[in-house]
Parts: sequence; C-alpha cells; structure tokens
Amino acid sequence: MAPQRESTRDGDKPGSQRDGEIVVQASQLQPGVHVRLPVGWMDHPFMLNSFVISTAEQIRQIEALQLPQLYCDPSRSSRSPLALPAVVVPPSPEEQRRLAEAAAQVARQTADKQARTAAVHAMRARLDVAQAHFSNAAKEVGAAIKGFDRNPKESVRQITEVSAQSAAVLMRDVDSAIALIAEKGHTDNHNAHALSVMTLALLLGKQARLPESALKELGIGALLHDIGKTTLDISLLRKPERSKFEELIYQTHCRLGHDAADQTGCLSRPVLEAIMHHHERADGRGYPSGLTAKHTPLAARIVAIANRFDNLTNPTDPRRALSPSEALASMWSHERAAFDVTLLQLFVRAMGVYPPGSLVQLSDAHTGVVVASASTENPLRPQVLIFEAGVPRRHAIIVDLGHQADVKIDRSLRVQDCNVEQIDYLLPRRKLNWMHMSSE
Repeated sequence: MAPQRESTRDGDKPGSQRDGEIVVQASQLQPGVHVRLPVGWMDHPFMLNSFVISTAEQIRQIEALQLPQLYCDPSRSSRSPLALPAVVVPPSPEEQRRLAEAAAQVARQTADKQARTAAVHAMRARLDVAQAHFSNAAKEVGAAIKGFDRNPKESVRQITEVSAQSAAVLMRDVDSAIALIAEKGHTDNHNAHALSVMTLALLLGKQARLPESALKELGIGALLHDIGKTTLDISLLRKPERSKFEELIYQTHCRLGHDAADQTGCLSRPVLEAIMHHHERADGRGYPSGLTAKHTPLAARIVAIANRFDNLTNPTDPRRALSPSEALASMWSHERAAFDVTLLQLFVRAMGVYPPGSLVQLSDAHTGVVVASASTENPLRPQVLIFEAGVPRRHAIIVDLGHQADVKIDRSLRVQDCNVEQIDYLLPRRKLNWMHMSSE
C-alpha cells in the first residue's frame, strides 16, 4: 500500500496523541497496521511520519528507533495491531546483534535524509539570491528602457551597470540562473526577457571563450536587443500570431532600435549590430537584411540563439511553452538552419542535455525537475528534485543520477504534461494561467 499523506493540525505536536489514535508498541506492528511516529520528520529515515506498514523491514527500522510508544489509527489500518505478549522476554544475543545492525542502518538512512534536506535548503538559498538579483535587475532595466528617449546616455549607463553586476552574480551560479529562466513562465515583462537573453548570451559567450571586453559589449547588446519594441503597440507584441502586414510592422523593431541606440553616440559597433541583426538567420531568410551566418556579426549570432531559446521556453502563449531540454532539441533538430551551427553546438554543450529547470520523468515513474547540470562524463545523468506529494518541498528528495545506476531519465516533460500540484512543487516560481492549459 502506498504511503498516505499525513494531515497537519494546528496545535499538534509530534508526541501528542490525536483523536481516534491508540498507543502501540513496535512489537505490535505488522503489515497493514497504520503507524505514526511521535518524533520530528528529520529524526527518522521514512518518507512520512504517518503511513501504513507494508514490509517487515519497516518494522525492523521502527524497532531500531527504540521509541517508547507509537500511535496507530485503526480507521486507516487494514489489520489490527498484534496483542502485547503476556511476558516480556529479554532479547537473545542474536536479536541484540540484529537490532544493533538495524540501528546502524537507520542512523545512516536518517543522516542521508538530513543531508538531502540540507542540499535542498542550500539550493533554495542560491535560488533566492539569484531571484533577488534577477528581480531587482529587471526593474532597473525597465527604468533604463523607459527613460531611454528622455535621457539616453543615462539609460546606457544604467544598462552597462546592470550588465556588469548581472554577469558577476548570475554567472557565478549558472545552474540557478538557468533554472530561474525556466521558471519565469509566461509574462508580458519584456525586461525579464531582456535579462534572460543577456544571461544566456553571456553563458554562450563564455563557452565561446570571448574576451572580457567582448562579453561586456555582448551583455549590453543583449539587454538592449528589443529596445525598438518600445515604439510598437503593446497589443501587437502580445499577439502569438500576426498577419503579414502586422509582421512587417513588427520587424521594424530591429532598425528602429538600432537607430535609437546609434543616436546616443556612446554605444559600440557590436552592441548596435546585436540590436539590428539578432533576427537574421544563418540561411539568409531572416530580417531586416537577409544576412547569412558568414555576414552576420558575432554578437548578433549569439543573441539570436539566446533570444530564440527564451522565446521557446517562455512564449506569449503558455500552451506552447517547451521545457529547456525540449527547446534545445527543437533548435538542434528542426531549426538548425537558422543558427550558426558551431555556436549552437557550444550552446547545447553549455546548457547540458537536460538543463536546470527541465521537467523529466524517471525510469521508476517519478516526475522531477533538474536542479543541477550533469557532469561532462555523464551528460544524461543530472541531479533531479523528485515530486513526492507526501514530502514537504523543503525536505524534497534530490537524486544524483550520476550515482544511481538503476534509475535514469526516461523522457523530458512539457509543463502541460504535469498537473498544478506538480508544477507548484517542482517550479514554484513559475506563474501560469491554468485556464489556458487544458488544450492545444
């Protein structure tokens, strides 16, 4: 029988008896008996404090805890507890040895559990740091872009400062940065999009071993790549599908942005080229100039890849959102002609086959989210946080597939493949309009 979720009640303490419960001893347990452990969740090796016994091994583990008493809810049991023996017989030497071995095993399992919890707390702390910077930086980008027409040089100064600070913070913890991009979800916030594109572009730029001066210009160009959209009607920008006439108007944002940026007189040529040409395609079918990869400036080629990835994972229409791993697969398998192949290869290598934030299904049927990239030696075996309804997310299980030979990733999942509870658990920062998630 699968473990049942433990209910929580205000005022309850682990050691207090609840209505309907009876006090039992470990010697009374048998498969089918419901048991609740009167200790904190961190003080035992089990997934839940309250569950129905299913194996003799669970009974041995509970005995090894040496708890003075346990609680049983008969209404949740399929069998009754055993009767207490009339005479208590001291354990034999063999039984003492067995109990000692079980106690040692329980201690190891509890320590492993505590270590997993510490890892989750550390992950959350890193994400919180990255999230705080991401949110503040997005506001600063928004203020700079809003004031671009009024005081362009001041806006450029702000953008330059944000780019430098973000490169230092987000690139120091790449896994968290990528996870935040994956969790950003559907949003009309173009400032967050600009920051995501900057982060991804810098990641690719570092993988391509660009010098610091080029990375600085790349970051600024990525943040300003959509500056031309400020002159377009917001309803046009929000449309997932545009008519041919609307598309022609939309495409003017590249040249409009370039001209506005050029008029500042303080932006470098690579920055201006990134703004103008980030929608060019390697096969020459892009805009505004129809340049091939050979003639498209490097910064623009890098921003094009970063921009497309973020648009695939965070589209205007959330029903079309791809997971990070799906986005990479789509870009490589179906859109390769649009990009500089060498840069795209470097991008895939930098992100990993299953980037942080990728929803996955494991071979043991569990659903999870990748929280740390795989090693180069085992690219298909990253670290995965597991969805388990009965386990609080603050104590969630993180499995390092690099050390789990019997479990692997079966397939990548889309957001639409998961229910609301799973998404809230695995991607808690992602805000989705679930009213629109029911159909394609």
